[in-house]
Amino acid sequence: MARSSLTRDEVLEAAAALVKQHGPAALTMRKLAAELGTAVTSIYWHVGNRESLLDALVERTVQDMGAISPTGRTPAERVVSVARRLRRELRARPHLIAMVHERGLTERMFLPAQQALVHEVRAAGLHGTRAADAVRAIQFQIVGFVLVERNRERSPVQSPAETDLWEPGALPGDPSLSRALSRPPDPERLFLLSVRTLATALLGPPPR
Repeated sequence: MARSSLTRDEVLEAAAALVKQHGPAALTMRKLAAELGTAVTSIYWHVGNRESLLDALVERTVQDMGAISPTGRTPAERVVSVARRLRRELRARPHLIAMVHERGLTERMFLPAQQALVHEVRAAGLHGTRAADAVRAIQFQIVGFVLVERNRERSPVQSPAETDLWEPGALPGDPSLSRALSRPPDPERLFLLSVRTLATALLGPPPR
């Protein structure tokens, strides 16, 4: 039996879930109606045609990406918190982010995170070109790291794998380094290490 009541938000939530799991190609009005237990005509009434639905999903994604609230006691800690949140959001919705990019709204989507970073670098005493460079360097680091992660996850199985190339005796005098390189990398730890190091360097005293 079709549902007697349905909201636009419920339609968009279900559509976003389908895109997250299977990509935009899997989103059809008929499949969406089946997921919601309603008639296809009800979907059209709430969101219009499929193209209008995709536009609404893009706008919703842009708004969701804007909900970033820095945490921490120092500007550097708050910068890291913004970076962690942005990475998490980008990784959680790759198909939706791709749709935003295809519609030319990437810069608008990143603006709230960029504004949060601007606030923190200014709180650290940076101004002008140095502040702009710091904001962009951090943003590029976040996005670049996510792109590398996605590429590694989607790449064919490597043979030999990176971890197979570093045998215990590969580095005489530093077996601990060989052992460390023979273990799979921890992306979360590496991300925090890189962002913290970058933030500390950028927000500290300028080089002489």
